[in-house]
Order: sequence, then C-alpha cells, then structure tokens
Amino acid sequence: MNEINYLKKLLDGAEVDWLPLGELGELVRGNGLPKSDFTESGVPAIHYGQIYTFYGLSTKTTKSFVSHQTAEKLKKVNPGDVVITNTSENVEDVGKALVYLGKAQAVTGGHATIFKPSNGIIGKYFAYYTQTRFFASEKRKYSKGTKVIDVSATDMAKITIPIPCPDTPEKSLAIQSEIVRILDTYTALTAELTTELTAELNMRKKQYNYYRDQLLSFDESKVEWKTLLEACEYVDYRGKTPTKTQSGIFLVTAKNIRMGYIDYQASQEFISESDYEIVMRRGLPKKGDVLITTEAPCGFVAQVDRENIALAQRVIKYRSKDSQLSNSFLKHYLLGSHFQGKLMKAATGSTVKGIKGSKLHQLKVPIPSKVEQARIVAILDKFDTLTHTITEGLPREIELRQKKYEYYRDMLFSFPKQDVAEA
Repeated sequence: MNEINYLKKLLDGAEVDWLPLGELGELVRGNGLPKSDFTESGVPAIHYGQIYTFYGLSTKTTKSFVSHQTAEKLKKVNPGDVVITNTSENVEDVGKALVYLGKAQAVTGGHATIFKPSNGIIGKYFAYYTQTRFFASEKRKYSKGTKVIDVSATDMAKITIPIPCPDTPEKSLAIQSEIVRILDTYTALTAELTTELTAELNMRKKQYNYYRDQLLSFDESKVEWKTLLEACEYVDYRGKTPTKTQSGIFLVTAKNIRMGYIDYQASQEFISESDYEIVMRRGLPKKGDVLITTEAPCGFVAQVDRENIALAQRVIKYRSKDSQLSNSFLKHYLLGSHFQGKLMKAATGSTVKGIKGSKLHQLKVPIPSKVEQARIVAILDKFDTLTHTITEGLPREIELRQKKYEYYRDMLFSFPKQDVAEA
C-alpha cells in the first residue's frame, strides 16, 4: 500500500483543517546567548547555529551548556517544545526545527523561536512538517532580507499546519502519532542504510587512495622526471576580477574545482560572451587541460571536460607539451599523495594555505612509458567513477535513498487543502 492510500485509510473520511501555527501553541522569540556564554556544564543550551549543523530532528541532550546565572536571562525550552531557526544566509535553513526531548529544562537564544504546543498538536509532528516542501513554500512567502534571510516569529505564526480531525482531539493526536511513528521508522531505516553506504564509500575511497598511491610510486632513478614548467604549457589566471553576468559563459572558480572533477553546481557565475576573449586572452581552456587551485582551497585538481568555459583567479591551467606525457595521467598524479605532499611543503600560510605559481611550476612529475600511463589511467578512472562522481556509484545511491525518504515524508503530509480555499 502506498503512503497516499495509507493516509486516506488513516483519515477514514475525517476532515483536515489547516490552522495557523499561532493558534496551535505559543511562539516565544529567543534572546541573547552568544557562544562566549557556553560552559562545560550547567543548564542545557541550544544555539540556533547548532540546529543547522549539529542536531537532527530531535535530541535528548544538548551540545552546549550555560551557567545558572546566564540561564535566568534566557528563554526556556521545556521537554516537547520545538526550537525553530529564524535567521540564516540560506532560505532553506530558516525554519529548521528541533524537538527537545531532554528531561531537564533547556534554554535558547536569539535567531530562534520556541514553539510550545498546546492545542491539539504534537511537537514532533510539527517538526516533521517543517521538513516538507509545503512548509518550505509557505516560509518563503514571509522571508525577508537578501544576504541574511529572516522569518520573524510573528510571520511564522501565520503559516498554516494540517491538523486531522480537529474536532476529535483524541483521534487527531492518534493520527499524528501514527505519522510520527512511520516517519521515525523511515528516518531510522534511511539513517542505517546511509551509514552502511557511507561506510562502504569510505572503504572504497581508502582502497582508491591506496591503489592510486601504489600505482603512482616511481623510482626516481628508473623513470624520467620533469618540472611542471618543463613538461607543460600553463596559464595563470591572475588579474582583475571579470564583470559577472546573470548568464553567458560559465566561469569556473576555485569553488567549482573539487578533487578530481569540476562541480558546476557548487557555484554558478557567468561572464558575457563579449568579454570572453578579453578575459581568456592568456589562453583558452580545452578539453583535457588540467586545472589546479592555488588558494582557498589549495591543491584541488580537475580536468576540463567541456569547451566554452572561462577560468577565474586562483586557478592555473596546465597542458602537456611533452609528447610522452598524457594530460589524464598528469591529473591523476597531481591528485596523488606523493604530489600533494610536495605541494603542501611548498605552500605557505597557517590557517589558509596557498602556493605561488613560480613554486608550483618547479614541482616535478614522473613520465613513465605511454603504455604504463594508459594502464594507470584506465584503472584509476574506474575507481574515480565509483567514488567521486555524483551521478554514478555509491554517492548517487546515498542521494537516491535520501530523495526516496523525502518523497514518502511529503506524501504522508499530502492532506487535502480545500478547506482553506473555501474559508
């Protein structure tokens, strides 16, 4: 039985009302709580920033604590209350919710609102609803700001929440509890499968790194070695930052270059077609060229996989000018721990590592026979496909598991909304 039919059976013809959150409980906006107030022990404290990165949907314990004196000044979170984020640079993070299930009373600070359920709604049911596309659509209507997005507690109170059987509290809570139970089961199962797949992926990555380093270990006395400057043509894309446009030629920045491939989703910037030749006057990138970042991050490597792209600052492009050196082999060698170790020794900086082009060009690479290079590239390309691409292998499987969970979750909240239209 699919979830939409199960939902119909669960409702058994009962009505569903969409009620403003403000009618279902009290919304209390937090205050204060800088990270400098945290202590090793004391009163449990929930910082809004931790909800984005540290907690899941619910928790019985807190990452941080504050002194009893500090806690007196802060808003209180009781067991069963939901802490909702109000502010973020990303609209998707605004409205992220955490159900607090600890035994002791906790506190929270600014940029967070506490929802205290009181009128026929279960806190965890509401928290699950905040993960759906329906809630996401509603909160976008009330979001304000450009660089920092905010949805106030007053506006959050206007967002409507589906409440089954509103006139029969016991049945309503029973339906909500069943939906929570199903989603708890899905969540646990998805987490378990994701953990297993992630463990397998990590194992494959270790295998990949091990075999890559074995394959790329060469005796300096038996293989010819050349500096990058001797073996390659290069272009160091320095100079004035080009004018960005809404569309046009894709600008590959250091953000797009991952370890082994160009991620076109990580950052999307463009320059106009009329500026392309001026910006790329030092040399146009071609398929097969090898890119390496010089800072933020330092030493990330990728190979150009399509024409008609522009390259930004902090990126150096290499192209083999030695007939015995394959660009694909060069890419794999630059990714390996042997070269990365040499690169980091030549780099400068403590917090943020960076390397000058003049130093990078002097690092050496081996040039084994063409047959050996082709053999190594064929092996490493297979490992690369399995472990590093987002469309094949285990990373794709993990992504599909998460999307399947999200699909079923949204199906369970696909309540009819005709009552709202008639109101």
